[in-house]
Amino acid sequence: MRAISTISSGNRNDFLRAIISDIHGNLEALEAVLEDIQAQGIEKIYCLGDVIGYGPNPQECIDLVIDKAEITILGNHDQATLFDPEGFNAGAERAIFWTRKQLETGNSANNERRWEFLGELPRIRREEKLMFVHGSARNPLNEYVFPEDVFNQRKMERIFSLVGNYCFQGHTHIPCVFTESLNKLLPEEIDYRFELGDEKILINVGSVGQPRDGDNRASYVVLDENIVHFKRVDYDFNKTAEKIYKIPELDNFLGDRIKEGR
Repeated sequence: MRAISTISSGNRNDFLRAIISDIHGNLEALEAVLEDIQAQGIEKIYCLGDVIGYGPNPQECIDLVIDKAEITILGNHDQATLFDPEGFNAGAERAIFWTRKQLETGNSANNERRWEFLGELPRIRREEKLMFVHGSARNPLNEYVFPEDVFNQRKMERIFSLVGNYCFQGHTHIPCVFTESLNKLLPEEIDYRFELGDEKILINVGSVGQPRDGDNRASYVVLDENIVHFKRVDYDFNKTAEKIYKIPELDNFLGDRIKEGR
């Protein structure tokens, strides 16, 4: 990958990428985000994991990510579907077992393709100044980095010590910028735009399929050279919620929370 600080030649689209995360089987949200990405002429899509879990359309979401994403990182729900879920609450665990059952029914060739895709996902991706994980640089699969963690100096210093320049992550479903000087910047506080510079930075891209920051619109970011743009996209969350309500193995709470963005 070319340096992200300047453009010397080539098509501008070479320097554009959309970074999505935490789709969680929400087909309506994923389709809306992919449409938004396409409308901007962005061809490179990176997915930071948790394609499945919680939501009602695991098969369709995996298929779209296989077809559309250039890079996909392993998420903790993806891994839990492959193996046995550990450390999940009862509702999340039931959703994992239901998701696994969906990936074992239907066309065997399609199922094999999906299982192979999940089984080959890496936990981390590095490209020059950029790092991509699901959780954190310290624990790529499971560690949460919440906005309030800027007050946990030891935790943040340890994480930043493992970051070369810029790390993009998901997992918390809360979009946020973290600086090495222990500041947190929410997208609405910075007009949904942040410029990368000399300081080490963590960027949480938020969640496509289950936002938890009080905004029920799907969340993702666009990296344009050294500018990070936070994006929010409307979608038919009521349709997704109704699907969840009709599946006994999925808690109604999972439908409620996508309506409320919490």
